[in-house]
This record gives sequence, structure tokens and C-alpha cells, in this order.
Amino acid sequence: MSISSLSRWASVAATLLAALSTSACYAATSTTAKTKYPIVLVHGMAGFDSIMGIDYFYQVPDELRKNGATVFVASVSSFNDNDVRGEQLLKQMKDWAAAKGYTKFNLIAHSQGGPTARYVHGVAPGMVASITSIGSPHDLTAMQADNTLGDLLTNYSKVVAAMGSVIGWASGNSKLPQDPVALQAWAANTAAFNARFPAGKPTSYCGEGAEKVGNTLFYSVTGNQAATNSWDISDAILKQAGGSTPGVATDGLVPVCAAHWGKVLRDDYPWNHLDEINHVLGLIGKGAPDPVAFYVQQAARLKAKGL
Repeated sequence: MSISSLSRWASVAATLLAALSTSACYAATSTTAKTKYPIVLVHGMAGFDSIMGIDYFYQVPDELRKNGATVFVASVSSFNDNDVRGEQLLKQMKDWAAAKGYTKFNLIAHSQGGPTARYVHGVAPGMVASITSIGSPHDLTAMQADNTLGDLLTNYSKVVAAMGSVIGWASGNSKLPQDPVALQAWAANTAAFNARFPAGKPTSYCGEGAEKVGNTLFYSVTGNQAATNSWDISDAILKQAGGSTPGVATDGLVPVCAAHWGKVLRDDYPWNHLDEINHVLGLIGKGAPDPVAFYVQQAARLKAKGL
């Protein structure tokens, strides 16, 4: 598929999503999520900040702001390794700090955003009050024999690069570099990255790490189901990907145990990888906890910790 074809598809899809969006700007009506330090939402692979009014973290920024939080949404490369993405994130944090006088930030990150946030802590720990990672592939060591992410990046690198260009264009970030080869190298050897940035690392695979390292708090959560709503067009894809390793619980993309980092708040949410960010358009499983409410609850937890 050509880049122009992907661009047309992305434009049509974004237009349809925008028509269905109920996103709005809210004035704060409570202080439940009013943390001491601003919250930065960090997207994962194939992510974006916003496309035609549709947030990657669907309805999350507005709800956090409605509950008193100061929220920034990061813009980093959709397909690149964590060093590059981390430097992009760090630059934005420094810009926000310089403009408003902020000294620290609470990073709440989905998928690859988790390791990206950890890079920032590794090189500038004084700027990071906390990291909350959601469905993040921190440790893929046990999956090397069947690494869906690595296979995708290796066998379809040109398509992935084209997709990254389309996402960058559609989100107004076309200058961000896309490098699926570098991303594949990280996915193939997450142990090397973790050796460089071990803060919060579990003491054993599928275990827990320290909640506090230095002055930074580390938390993680994840879903454990690949398919949750038959009306969600993404569920079939995640079910196929999540079923590639029999006996391994995943959220459809990331193994549950791989998402453990720091204090594990919960690893059994009945969500898949996109439910974790309230997509597609809020279609989650019947009776499942509201993902948007989780973000507010986590902000309240950070507030209670003085962050």
C-alpha cells in the first residue's frame, strides 16, 4: 500500500471518528485529580497526541482537567526506539518547565510510552515525580521465541514506516522521525534497555519492583483480555495477536507479566490493549471498569502522595 493510499485512508478514518467524538473542553468542577505536579500523557507505538479532535487517550485529558489536573499530552515519534522518543519527550518537558516554572511532572504512559518515560527518568530523574505505565512492554525476554511486535517490525518495516509517516502527517507532527528498525532492535532485546534503566524493575519476571526509587514513584497496571467487545473493530486483530502464545495471558498485544514495573496496582483489568486508553471510542467490555475513571483515580493517588 502506498503512502498516498494510507494518507487517504487515515484522513477518511479520522473524519469518521471526529464525527462520532463527544470530546469537549471542561472547566474544572472538582479537585480530585489536582496533583501538585502536572500530568503528562505519553502515547505508545503507532500513537499520536490528537488527530482531528480525537485524543489517543480518548476523553482522558478532558476528564482529568475537569477534576482539577494540569495536563499535557506529549508528541513523540510513532515508530522509533525509546532513546529517540525519550529525548523528544524530555525536550517538551523542559519547554513546559521553562514556560510555566514547573519543576517536576507525573508521567502516565501507555504501551511503549512506559519505557519512553523510563528513559527520561534515567537521564533527568529530577524532572520526574512519578511514572505510571499502562499495558507497557517492559520485559519481552520470555517472549523472544514468539514476539509479535518484533515480527511485525521485522517483516513489515516499510509498511510500518509508511504508517508512521501518515500518523505524523495527520496529527500535525510530520517532522518527527520514524525508524521501525531501531524500534525492532529494542523489542528484540528489552533486557539491554532495562539494564541501562533499571529503576522500578521487578525482582523477578512477573513480580514487583520498588514503588519508590530515589524521589520517583513507579506504578504499573494492565488489562488481561484480548477481545472484550464484539462491536469494537480492533478486537479481532488483538484476539489474533494475543492468541499467538498459548497459555500466556496478554491484553492482546503485551503479555501481562511483561507489563509489571514498580508497584503493580492491578494486572487483571478486563481490558485489552486499546481499552486501556478507552478506544475504540469507548467500546469496552460489558461491566468492565471505566478506563477514564482509572486515570482520575490514579491522579488522586498521586495527589495523596503529595505529587
